[in-house]
Amino acid sequence: MRWRDVKQNKITPKKEKKKGKSKEETQKYKYATIGERIKAFITDSFLLAMPIFYLVIYLVFDGLKGDGGVGEHKLMAWTYIFLLLGGVVTAFYVKTGQTPGLKAYDLMIIDNQSGEKPNAISAILRFLFFNFVLISFFGLFVTIFRKDKRSLHDLLSGTSVIKTSS
Repeated sequence: MRWRDVKQNKITPKKEKKKGKSKEETQKYKYATIGERIKAFITDSFLLAMPIFYLVIYLVFDGLKGDGGVGEHKLMAWTYIFLLLGGVVTAFYVKTGQTPGLKAYDLMIIDNQSGEKPNAISAILRFLFFNFVLISFFGLFVTIFRKDKRSLHDLLSGTSVIKTSS
């Protein structure tokens, strides 16, 4: 094959096959950035956690102070909040793969093995591990060092946060 023939379009050059897969083939999903995940978390804090706090404090325990208030039953109040929030978040993960905060930023939780919405066990584990990671603060930094932007709670529960729109 001569260069002159290729340049004049008399012959089309043979395309060489690349060894290995292209970036698009190896990366199925577009993973959420740290900033998007933080914005979704803050949105969920206001849309999910705050109403649950209000319900538990004022409807279940009759306020912050006084007889039967949260001040006297802190552990029980936190247990109710944790269980209610866990149930709501887990239900969102299983039903749609998105909490309101994730939906607002076009993000979704998926199971790594199947690429589908997480099952109930994965969703519960993700919620539990997230709370542990949030308290310990260490696991949040794992995201910085990974290309797929998965945090420690994602790794332990087998889930990922991906973008649903391009």
